[in-house]
Formats: sequence, structure tokens, C-alpha cells
Amino acid sequence: MTTISNQPVEGARVACSEECLLRGGNTNCGGCGMSVVLTMLGRILEQLDQQATLVIPACCGIVTAGGYPTSSYGVPVLGATFGSSPAFASGFAAVRDMNEEAGQVINFAGDGGTYDIGLATLSAAAERNENFLYLCYDNEIYGNTGGQRSSATPVGAKTTTTPFGKTDAKKDIVGIVAAHGVPYAATVSIADPEDFDRKVKTAMRLTGFRFLLIHAPCPTGWKSEPSQTIQLVRDAVNSGLFPLYEVFDGKRYRVNYELDGTDPSAYYDVQRRFTGGEVDLDAVRAEARERYDRLRLLGETWPAREDE
Repeated sequence: MTTISNQPVEGARVACSEECLLRGGNTNCGGCGMSVVLTMLGRILEQLDQQATLVIPACCGIVTAGGYPTSSYGVPVLGATFGSSPAFASGFAAVRDMNEEAGQVINFAGDGGTYDIGLATLSAAAERNENFLYLCYDNEIYGNTGGQRSSATPVGAKTTTTPFGKTDAKKDIVGIVAAHGVPYAATVSIADPEDFDRKVKTAMRLTGFRFLLIHAPCPTGWKSEPSQTIQLVRDAVNSGLFPLYEVFDGKRYRVNYELDGTDPSAYYDVQRRFTGGEVDLDAVRAEARERYDRLRLLGETWPAREDE
């Protein structure tokens, strides 16, 4: 267990208040989707005047803090082992609630610590309906350890462990979490600030286990240009590759975004991780359409209430 100080990095140029979530002076890569998530989350916490404690496993998010005793985070951070961050967050949330304290406990993890190594403790926390917010920034690889494939890596993507392209489909982590009957699970887009703002605020006003999956491009691992990060996420949403939807209590669905006819090729063509791989775009189009139609049917058959 590692506790990270929340003292500012010496000499850092801070563009927001001293209590902002992600401070200037961090060493994150240009165009990092995770950094965008932290910046947007920090603005919401500041707007709501919400205190927060982050629980972060091994991932780029814990490297972001920098060297002890300074930190690029403006809030207290607990560094957990790779597979146990939901257990750590459960303990933090239990102590907070027993002491009737305010503030959000936020488990912030990448796809490796969510889809794979941390799945057992994630499932346990969801099954117990532990009272904290889980945010997964999904960059679809083990970005902090060299870019290996995870079960979030899409078919055809080349990584250090799938040099000829991944052959297995991406895991449906939102479906898995929602199957536990948790109060709230949703996908979130950093390309749509209003979508991000509303869903984070929805999650924060609820109690129990809440789960947000956020598509977070990694230019280093995706072999894309830093300037393309937001457009990549936008194309993923518009083409159905990353549909935006919500699930309440594991039963009621709401699809948030209509497809606009963007072809998946707009997403694939600008990422060199797919260059020369065996990506069947016709199959990708069909799968994206089928996934979207299925979610629409769920939303029509078991719709979310208007007050949710």
C-alpha cells in the first residue's frame, strides 16, 4: 500500500486552483485521454465543491502522481496493488460512512486493473454494492508496462504481445458490472462534455456501487497523433464502436446517442496499431450495428424512468 502526498510538485505551473485534481507539472504524454478525464473530473469536483479521495492501482494513473513527497494530484491518493483497488476503496468508503463524513471515494483504474487483474475484487465490490464510484479509463492496453494486450483490446489491434493483431473480441465490461444489479453503470465520452458532466453528477448523487467506463485514447499505444484524441473518441461514438448508454439497477436502459452514419474506417485508418492487421471492416460494421440495435431494443423494452 502506498499513500501519495498531495503537496504540489515544486515549480509546477498550475492553471487552476491549488486544489485542482490534476496539477500542472505532471509527466503524462501529450494527447493522453486519461489526462482529459482527470481534468474534466476535477472541474466537476470543483464546481460541486466536493472533496474526493482517489484509490488507484498500478497503471498510468498512479505514475501520474510523480515522486513522493510531492504529487501532481490535488487530492489525497491511495496507491493500491494491481488487483485489489476495489477492496481498498471499499474500506475507505466504509470508514467514511461509519464516521458520517462527506466526500467521494473514487476508484480510478485503467482497463488492465478493471477488465483483467482487478476483476475479482471489482465483482466482489459490485456484488456487495459498496458505496463508491468506480471510473475506468479504457485505453485498451496495458499502457504503463509497454503496451501489452488486455481483454479490452479490440480485434485486430497490434500490441507488444499481439504483434500480428489481436484475435479475440473485446470484453463487455459494462454488461458484466450491470449484471450485478448495481445502481448505475454507464459509458462516457470525453468528446461530449455535457454527457460527461451529466453522467458523473448522476453517479455522484447516487449511493452504492457506481461504474463509469470512459474511452481514453493512448497516442503512444494506439500509434495515433496527440491532436487526434478527441476526434477518435467522437468517431467511435458516432460509428457505434463505443455506444453511449446507461443501465440503472441492472434492469433499465437508456441509449444516449444516435449514430450519425460515420463509418468505422474513420476511426481505424488513423491508428497505426491497425496498419497491416487483419481487420475485417465489414465485420466491424455489422457488429457495431448489431450492438447498437440490441441496446436500443433493451432501452425500448426496459426503459429508464424519466426521473433517472
